[in-house]
Amino acid sequence: MQSCAWLAEPSWAQLRRVGSAGNWWSPCPTDHFHMQSESLVGPLMQSISHQHWKVRVAVIEATGTVVQFGSGKSVDDVLPHFAQRLFDNVPQVRQAVTRVVGDWLLRLRDRYSFFHKLIPLLLSSFDDEIPEVAREAANLWEKVGLQWQTENEEDLKDKLDFAGPPPAHHPSPGSRPGLGCRELVFRNLSKILPAICHDIGDWVAGTRVKSAQLLVVLLLHAEDHVTQHLEPVLRTLQHACADEERAVVSSCTRSAQLIGTFVSPEVFLKLILPTLRKSPSPSGLLVLASVIQGCPREALRPHVKVIAAELAQAHICQGLKTCHVHVTIDGVNAVQNALCVLRLTRAWRLLVRVPWPWALCSRPRLGPERGAWEVADSVPLSSQLLYGESLLLCVQSVVAVSREDCRGSSLQLMEVLVTVLALWGATGLGDKVQETLATLAAVASMDDSLDLFREHAGPLLEWLAGSHQAWTIHSTELLQFDVVVTHSGPALGEVLPQLVPVLRSCLQPTRDPSMRLRLFSTLTGVLLQARETVDSQGQFHAYLDTVIKDIFIPNLQWHAGRTAGAIRTAAVSCLWALISSGILSNKQVQEVRGTLTPQILTALEEDSQMTRLTSCRIISAFLKTSDDVIDPDKFMKIYPELLKRLDDVSTEVRLAATSTLVTWLERAGKEGGKSCDQGSIQYLYRELLVYLDDPESTVQDAVLEALKAGSALFPNLLVRETEAVLHKHRSPTYCEQLLQHLQTLPPAP
Repeated sequence: MQSCAWLAEPSWAQLRRVGSAGNWWSPCPTDHFHMQSESLVGPLMQSISHQHWKVRVAVIEATGTVVQFGSGKSVDDVLPHFAQRLFDNVPQVRQAVTRVVGDWLLRLRDRYSFFHKLIPLLLSSFDDEIPEVAREAANLWEKVGLQWQTENEEDLKDKLDFAGPPPAHHPSPGSRPGLGCRELVFRNLSKILPAICHDIGDWVAGTRVKSAQLLVVLLLHAEDHVTQHLEPVLRTLQHACADEERAVVSSCTRSAQLIGTFVSPEVFLKLILPTLRKSPSPSGLLVLASVIQGCPREALRPHVKVIAAELAQAHICQGLKTCHVHVTIDGVNAVQNALCVLRLTRAWRLLVRVPWPWALCSRPRLGPERGAWEVADSVPLSSQLLYGESLLLCVQSVVAVSREDCRGSSLQLMEVLVTVLALWGATGLGDKVQETLATLAAVASMDDSLDLFREHAGPLLEWLAGSHQAWTIHSTELLQFDVVVTHSGPALGEVLPQLVPVLRSCLQPTRDPSMRLRLFSTLTGVLLQARETVDSQGQFHAYLDTVIKDIFIPNLQWHAGRTAGAIRTAAVSCLWALISSGILSNKQVQEVRGTLTPQILTALEEDSQMTRLTSCRIISAFLKTSDDVIDPDKFMKIYPELLKRLDDVSTEVRLAATSTLVTWLERAGKEGGKSCDQGSIQYLYRELLVYLDDPESTVQDAVLEALKAGSALFPNLLVRETEAVLHKHRSPTYCEQLLQHLQTLPPAP
C-alpha cells in the first residue's frame, strides 16, 4: 500500500497526506480495503504522536476512516492511543478525537459491541477546558442517544409512552440527558465503572483527574440506577477524596453529591457509617458531608438523629488525634496545647479485572498508590486539620440541609462542634465553628450561640463529667471542658452544681500538675468576668466556701519543685481574679482574708515575680475591703513581710509592696493605732527612712507617700527619726519634704 510507504517517510507534509488518502477511500470502500485495513492501523498509531499537531489531527481522521470501513478488530488497538490524545495540549487534536469517536458511535457497523469502550471517550470531552470541544461532544452524544433510542424504540416503548418528570431534586432538570443517553449509560455502567474506579487511583495525576470528571458525568446519567453499584463507587470515592490533586477531590465530592441526590439515605448510610465506625478518616467524612449536601431535605429528615449520633461518637469526632500539652513553669500562661502528629501513608493499588484505555497508555505502575488513609506512628499536622475540616463540614451540611429538622439533634451537633473547637480551634477553624454555631442557633430559633450554650451547658458538662476522674493533660475531655467553660458565658451561672464538683476534683494536689495548670488558667479567665459568667445568677456565693477550702488552700500549700511553684502562681493569680472581680461582699472578703492570709503572706517569698506581685495586691485588697477590726496579732504580722519586699529584685514588686504598706498604715490610722504599738511603728519608720534614700526615684516617691500616710500615728516620733537620718542621706530633699508635711499636721493630743 502506498500509504504505508508514506507513513515511513520523514516529511510531515507527506504524513498529512495519509488523512487525504483515508478520506479518498471512504466513499468507495472495497473488500480489498476491508482486508488490508488492519495493516494500516499499526503505522498510523506510530504517527499519532507526531510533533506537529496538524499531522496528529490528520492521522486521527484517517484512523477514523480506516476503522469505520475496515475491520472492527482494530478498535481495541486504536482506543489506548485515542485515550492518550485526550490529554493532548492542542485543542484541535482533542476535538478530532471527539469527532471520530462520536462518528463511530453513530456509524460504526459493530458499534454495539464497543459502546462500553467508546462512550467513556466521548463523555470525557464533556469537561474539556475549551468550550467548543465540550459543546461538540455534548451535541454528538445527544445525536448518539437519539439514534440509539430510535433503533430500540420497541424496547423502550413503555418508558417513552409513560415518561415521568425528572427527579424532584435533579441538579439540572432543564438539561437532563435524554432517555437514549441515560439508557446507554445505564446498560453499559457495569462494564465501565470498574475501569473508572481503577483509574481514579492511577499514579498519573492527569488520569486521575479525567477519571474523576468522567465519573460525575456517568452518575448524572445513571441517576438512581447507580444504587446497584453503590458499594464500589463509595469505596472509590473514599480513597479518591484523599487525593493530593484538588481537581480529583472536587470531582469526587460532586459525585458524592449526586449519589445523595439519586440514592435513598437509608441505602448509602448503611454503607458509609459502618466504614466510619471501623476506620474514621478525613476522606470518609468528606464523602459523608457531600452525600448529605446532595440529599433532599425530606429524604434526610428521618436520618438526622442517626447521623448526629454517629458524628458525636468519641472515636469519630475525636478521630485521628492524640493531644499533647507541653507545660512550662513561668506562670499561669505557661500551658500550651499541641496536636499529636499523624502520617498519611499510601495504600496498595486496587485490583480491577477490566482495564481502562487510559491505563493502557500509561507508564508501568511501579509502586503503591496514593489515596488511602492508614494510621501509623505519626501523621502530619495538615492531616489533622483536614480531619477537623471534614468533620466540621459534616455538621455544616446537616444543618444546611435539614435546617429546623436538626433541632432534636442540636445537643449531639454541639458535642461535635465543641470537639472541633477544642482540638482544631487554634489551627484556624475557630471562626468557622463560631459561624456554624450561629447557623445552628438560627435554625433553632435562638438569637446567638450563647443561647445554645445556655440550653446545653448542663448536658455538656454532664457528658464530660462522667470521665473527669481519669483526666490528664492529654485528655481530649479536658480540652472540651475548657471550650464549654470559656464559651458558655452567663450559662455558667446556671450550671454551678455540675461545674464546681468537676473543678474541685480535678484541682486536687494528687491530680496531674499540668492539668491543674490548665484548669487554673481557664478558671482565671472566667473569674475575671465573673458577673457575666459564674455569678450571672448571683449564686456563686453558695459555692465560695468550697472554692476557697477545697481548691485554693490545697494548691497554695508549699511543695518543693518548679512545677509546684507554677501551680501556686496559678492559684494566686486565680484568687486575685476572684477578689478583683467585685462579686464578693465585704463580709465574704473578710472570710477569705481570715482563711487565706497565712498562705498569701507565705507566697510573698515565692521565686516567681508574678506570685510576689499578685500577693501584694491581694493583701492590699484584703486591707481595703475589710470594715471589721482585725486581730492585732494577725495585723502586726503583715508589715514585716511587706518590708522584706522592699529589697525585691523587681522594682514593680517593690512599688506594689510600698503601696500595700500605705494601705496598711491607713488602716492602722483608721483604727486609731489600737492594733499597733509604738515600738513596732518606730521600727517601721526607721526601715522606711532607709528606703527614702533609695537609688530609684520611683521607690523614693512611693516610700515618701507611705511615710506621709503613717505620719498621723506618731508624728513626733517620726520627726525625731527623720531629723536623725537627715544628714546621712545623699540628698536631704525627701526628708525635708517629709518634715514640711509633718509641720502641717495638727498637734498630737
